[in-house]
Amino acid sequence: MYKLFIKKLLASLALASVISTPALAAKIDLEQEIHISAGRQAGDLKNKIASYLDDVVISQGSLKIKADLVQVFSQKDQDVQTYVAKGQPATFEQLLEDGSKIRLQANEIKYEPLTFTITISGNALLTQAGSEVSGEKIVYNTLTEQLEAEGGSNQSVTTILKPKAKSDK
Repeated sequence: MYKLFIKKLLASLALASVISTPALAAKIDLEQEIHISAGRQAGDLKNKIASYLDDVVISQGSLKIKADLVQVFSQKDQDVQTYVAKGQPATFEQLLEDGSKIRLQANEIKYEPLTFTITISGNALLTQAGSEVSGEKIVYNTLTEQLEAEGGSNQSVTTILKPKAKSDK
């Protein structure tokens, strides 16, 4: 158990040195309009659940979610929403302040804008600047830039770091 914890910690620290999502990018995107396109839409107005099906694309500023199904859960009497996207795979992309993209993909993506948290599970993969982390589940906070990755029962967490390009001097 201790070895597994150390392995996860080292992978997280290694990735943290590569991934640099500025909090500013996440905050600016949240101030933009949300655009949703889908083949079909259904709503449960009483329980404040909107469902979008078939080739769903949600965009807000540089943030883009693509999936087969997205459900948007709103809390009663509040402007708080949680997005749950499912697909083979579902994807989440966001442009970073430095112009690079962070991309997450998995069978399920849970995005909670209020807490700046993205949880991806089922064949989870996070890529940025050519480096990647994969596992069964990855939780990423775009504001604090903290990452936690978990392997499954038959899967370990894998981190691949792209070497920095040598500068020509």
